[in-house]
Amino acid sequence: MLRIYSTVIEVLRMMLRPVIADIEKHDRDLGRQLRRASGSIALNLAEGSGSHGGTRTERYRNALGSARETGACLDVAHALGYVRSVDDRLLDRLDHVRATIAKNLM
Repeated sequence: MLRIYSTVIEVLRMMLRPVIADIEKHDRDLGRQLRRASGSIALNLAEGSGSHGGTRTERYRNALGSARETGACLDVAHALGYVRSVDDRLLDRLDHVRATIAKNLM
């Protein structure tokens, strides 16, 4: 599970940071929510990797929920015209993160 952590950090650093800045030009609250949700993915993965049993599962579930919320924030920003489009590479990486976390919860 820890291998997906580096992908999350890459998404945050290289792909999501400029999108958050664009969104905040139009809607500061949505930008903050996107920043919190996306950061929460990494934080919950890290916490879960150091936990056992039910606590580990719960942290990974939280990470998955945050990954889904991150995607929803991007959808809302696009629907409201805050961003013209979202880079397909970002969406693919986010899908990969969600799929990996979900697979590890089964």
